[in-house]
Amino acid sequence: MSLKFAILTSLTERAGSGIELARRFDKSIGYFWPATHQQIYRELDRLGESGLIRELPLVGAPSRGNPRRFEVTEDGRTLLTEWICEPDEPDPMRSTMAVRVRAAAATGAVHEVRKALMHHRDQRAANLGRYREIEDRDFARTDPGDARDLLQHRVLRLGIEVEQAWVSWCDEVLEMLDRLPAS
Repeated sequence: MSLKFAILTSLTERAGSGIELARRFDKSIGYFWPATHQQIYRELDRLGESGLIRELPLVGAPSRGNPRRFEVTEDGRTLLTEWICEPDEPDPMRSTMAVRVRAAAATGAVHEVRKALMHHRDQRAANLGRYREIEDRDFARTDPGDARDLLQHRVLRLGIEVEQAWVSWCDEVLEMLDRLPAS
């Protein structure tokens, strides 16, 4: 997938400026498709040049307080809808933590990986806490007939389940390390 489809999705949900889009990425889409503000602005330019988004008319002169705002065009909506239907392969998992644990096994430095594991577990637990807060705040009273809310909640649930799995895995590895004799 490219950043293009993440931006088209966000602008389909709600028109906005580059800074608003960057903030949305920081608070939602960026949890599963991260992008820097610079990448977002570059992609907005490409999407505009391709006719997939258009700039909304400004009220007054462009300025920091009055940024350019964008919305998805019909061509952009059509492309996004076509993309939704396309099958793709699951993204391969990339994990430095998994490689560290393998390296610990290969080198025999099994207890040395503990600090990295504990840090990784703490970061995953913090993510899990943030996702649960979002769930409590945004999905406490979801209308069972509202497809948008239900599907957005499913995406969040995926994030929650992934983080729970990581925390559990880290705990299992740490417990296993506790049972190993000291080197």
